[in-house]
Amino acid sequence: MNVLVVGNGGREHALAWKLKQSSRVDRVFVAPGNAGTQEDAENVAIDPADFASLVKFCRQNQVELTVVGPEAPLSLGIVDAFRTEKLRIFGPSKSAAQLEASKVFCKNLLRQADVPTADYQVFRSADSAKRFIADRYPSDTEDVPVVVKADGLAAGKGVIVCSKRAQAMQAIDRLSGNEFGTAGAQIVIEERLDGDEASVIAITDGQTIVTLSPAQDHKPAYDGDQGPNTGGMGAYCPTKLVDDKVMSFIQEQVLVPTVHALKRGRHPFTGVLYAGLIMTNQGPKVLEYNVRFGDPECQPLLMRLKTDLMDIIEATVDGRLDEIGSLEWDPRPSVCVVMASEGYPGSYEKGHVIRGLREAAAMPDVKVFHAGTKRDSDGRIVTAGGRVLGVTAMGDSISAAKLQAYKAVRCIRWDGAWCRKDISDKALTY
Repeated sequence: MNVLVVGNGGREHALAWKLKQSSRVDRVFVAPGNAGTQEDAENVAIDPADFASLVKFCRQNQVELTVVGPEAPLSLGIVDAFRTEKLRIFGPSKSAAQLEASKVFCKNLLRQADVPTADYQVFRSADSAKRFIADRYPSDTEDVPVVVKADGLAAGKGVIVCSKRAQAMQAIDRLSGNEFGTAGAQIVIEERLDGDEASVIAITDGQTIVTLSPAQDHKPAYDGDQGPNTGGMGAYCPTKLVDDKVMSFIQEQVLVPTVHALKRGRHPFTGVLYAGLIMTNQGPKVLEYNVRFGDPECQPLLMRLKTDLMDIIEATVDGRLDEIGSLEWDPRPSVCVVMASEGYPGSYEKGHVIRGLREAAAMPDVKVFHAGTKRDSDGRIVTAGGRVLGVTAMGDSISAAKLQAYKAVRCIRWDGAWCRKDISDKALTY
């Protein structure tokens, strides 16, 4: 069987790499891919938003299944476009993808479904949002425990956690300004919740829900969870934050009611349902939903997954996920460290030559997943994005996996390369 993976990040490299391992898969194409997918699969120079060209490519190359990595094409309706052409594709429809594409849609649905989440209010203008903050928190010195969110997609950077009134005002101005375009047309202000965060990723065909091993992402840019939010600076799995009892609660009180509410609202959901959760004193609460695999959580998850990913995805598309049963996992934990360009999550340079990749790849239990990379005119692998690589390793313990991942990180170098030094350290405190 020929398979197409849509996207060009670390998540898509991991998906292509894992799908290629299936005995049932002949060829894996990635559109547009990166320097890493070029080695593990076959790159296709088609933009993920060019649905007509993707459909044409699938027909010409006998592609029997398409797997969509990023949220943007899902929110634009790639699944609807493929289904109209009678092509099999893994992911939610445009209407169901609103769960991630619109924070307002998501929060309203959570409230209707009685899923635990933070209290919130929606504002259609920056002025009304700022009036709300000014009226509710009149003093410049008092704690302002709020989170300001852009309604639309913002590459993981549309969420600003605040503690002072001036911060909240600046966040409103920034999210409603030109930087985020239409994503900031509506603003959500919600209460700031305290606790540790976890990612529970599930796959559903709309009837059956299969949960993956719980993971923990590291969104803030710098060590100790300091600095601005990013798309994710590293992840590990499993996390002890979500034990069997907590997972049962999440399945029964979060995932099942969400899938039912989407179905009732005529947005039936198939694909990946990723709950970003915070563990509060009152129990787990939903911070956000994503409708695709997390990046970087996908990388350590797929390192550990032993069940054939192709079997899982095909069963989901065909509406027979109940046949899959319990997933099989490598018992060893996995840690992924993201290496980024200097300046990320702000502006950064591209085109720096990356050295040491072969040395890192030769290490046992290590896989270097590419994200912002490409080959230059001389065939050298160079930086082409903010998050450049996801250096992922397994070990007999979280500490051993972390040690192996950072050993591989030390092999790799380019001008301005940096990473957080504390990925997975939180695991030692649980």
